Amino acid sequence: MTGPMETSPVTLHAMVEEEDRARAEFYALLGSLYAGPPDAALLAALGASDTWTDDGDNPLASAWNRLVLASRAMDVEAAEQEYTDLFVGVGKSECNLHASYWIREAAAVRPLVAVREDLAALGLGRQGGSTVYEDHLAALCETMRILVAGTDDRPSAPVATQRVFFERRIAPWVFACCDAIRQSSVANYYARVGEFTSLFMAVERDSLAIE
Repeated sequence: MTGPMETSPVTLHAMVEEEDRARAEFYALLGSLYAGPPDAALLAALGASDTWTDDGDNPLASAWNRLVLASRAMDVEAAEQEYTDLFVGVGKSECNLHASYWIREAAAVRPLVAVREDLAALGLGRQGGSTVYEDHLAALCETMRILVAGTDDRPSAPVATQRVFFERRIAPWVFACCDAIRQSSVANYYARVGEFTSLFMAVERDSLAIE
């Protein structure tokens, strides 16, 4: 006769609300778009996405629809070249995606150091082998995705924690960065990405402020 079956402890996390799941998915999408040029699979997935009903009163819906349509038309090689010209460049990029570039207050703690301190307090950190610094927009979007939706190993963070991280590490500079992307003569596809990012972040800012 066999003895009692050994079991591993089970951690139960609160279910993520549908709205928060959508928020997390948008953060994941933006993180991917800013971490590197979109590959064929990402462009195809974005291009196959449903457009939103747009009655002219929802700028975010309009921006989303323009991004979807642009993804349907965008060529992978052209997207790679545009990303390189905009965000990598030779010597100096057209648009810098790091908070350290945009936040220059002399008395402030360096943004990269401050982000690392916040991540350590949250039990997060840069993944081994990653070439993206923690204050890069892609990394900050990924952090927000984890805070909003959690992972298999950790629950989602309280709204207050999301708000503090967003207001400290993203809101002070992301809109200026998006404006620079949209105004760049190099931007074509990424003008649409920058437009959607700016409007999505504005919704996040306003929603988190009233939670």
